[in-house]
Amino acid sequence: MFAKTQLVTPENALPGRDTPLPVPPRHEVLDAPLAPPFPAGTEIAEFALGCFWGAERRFWQTPGVVSTSVGYEGGHTPNPTYEEVCSGLTGHTETVRVVYDPSEVSYDDLLRVFWESHNPTQGMRQGNDVGTQYRSAIFYRDDAQRAAAEASRDAYQPVLTAAGHGPITTDLTPATTFYYAEDYHQQYLSDTKNPNGYCGLGGTGLSCPVGAARTTG
Repeated sequence: MFAKTQLVTPENALPGRDTPLPVPPRHEVLDAPLAPPFPAGTEIAEFALGCFWGAERRFWQTPGVVSTSVGYEGGHTPNPTYEEVCSGLTGHTETVRVVYDPSEVSYDDLLRVFWESHNPTQGMRQGNDVGTQYRSAIFYRDDAQRAAAEASRDAYQPVLTAAGHGPITTDLTPATTFYYAEDYHQQYLSDTKNPNGYCGLGGTGLSCPVGAARTTG
């Protein structure tokens, strides 16, 4: 039997499909586009930090964020469904795409939200949510994002170690194709959908050192 905490190999991944899942035209909370084209001057960041319902809410509540959406990234199966991702047979992790205005919020600020909103030392799980689709990841889109992500990781590790946590297991990897998740997952915890819905997103209760990762913005 396939272990859901073991990453599937490309040759064993599900075949997927050619047709993308439909994408809602507007953000349920921010009333912004979920898919490109995005407003001029905005930039994109993509993070995986456990169940994407609560993770997306953390980012849409961040000032300077223009739009958010949830999807699947880092796997092998084209245009996967939620059920396929949860099987562990696509290789994807639940991911939040963040569209932000860099004049109002920096990439470093978004990294701070990322690190402080989950426990990045748990490997193939986040709290009680177990499986490769809950692994922590930063999908950087250019060299500046990569450098900022590495610097913030290196600053955060000593804080975690001092608090008794283990090594950071977050993947730092170039962005791959972001496949939008189904309509009902988008802004799942909004007031008009599931304001009291389940959110397995936790955290360590720790903060990064102030100014620890100021390589951008």
